[in-house]
Amino acid sequence: MLGLSPREEIILQKLRSGEEYPVTRLSEELGVSAVTIRADIRNLDAKGLVVRHHGKVVVASAPQTAIRDGANAAQKEAIARVAASLAKDNDCIMITNGSTCSLIPRYLFGKRGLKIVTNSTLLLPYGRANPQLHITLVGGEYRSQAEALVGPAAIAQIEDYHVSTTFFGTDGFTVEHGLTTGLVENAQVVQRMCAQATRRVLCVDSSKVGNRGFVRIMPVTEIDTIVTDSGFPTDLVGQLEELGVEVIIAE
Repeated sequence: MLGLSPREEIILQKLRSGEEYPVTRLSEELGVSAVTIRADIRNLDAKGLVVRHHGKVVVASAPQTAIRDGANAAQKEAIARVAASLAKDNDCIMITNGSTCSLIPRYLFGKRGLKIVTNSTLLLPYGRANPQLHITLVGGEYRSQAEALVGPAAIAQIEDYHVSTTFFGTDGFTVEHGLTTGLVENAQVVQRMCAQATRRVLCVDSSKVGNRGFVRIMPVTEIDTIVTDSGFPTDLVGQLEELGVEVIIAE
């Protein structure tokens, strides 16, 4: 990762696992003093890659969801890495809020001139750490649980932009009922961002398959590409490909 020492990269990898890593544990596992670890954490904080709060340190990409999503952390990381590879230099893209999508900017280091429109405040630290990312954060009503901006103001601003690709997530996925979520506001943002894009890339881990949320987002036929993990059912991959949906398995 750009601008990070090897030890700082290791610290980030450990924090992304979802386990608790106090300074003492990091010090023991990395074989350096607590003073050195604290200095590394201050550097990571200054770069916007971690958040320190009441003695705890978590990755900045998901300060409120790191523990909740720890069980699928490896899958989400792999999906985000592959999704990021689909973005090219000087692309204009949209990224919706969501635990997996919020990880995508982590893997955009090294790409140049990317313009990103998002409603997720979790992407802002990457804008500070990576000057090659030009991030436009739409306005709206802030939802702390989702770390996102939603509502009519967000929708109106999204309509002002046209992009090559929208990366988005979902809470539920079935062929019969399509993509679903629990909140109308989330569905509206995803629908509008997808309407503004030439290509729609769903980033979803296999645990969402079979779930059906309260609000429908869209049918599966409106997806261009799905990036998922190896747990995604093989028969479902076949069904989707017959419908013209590209499925990429992140290893």
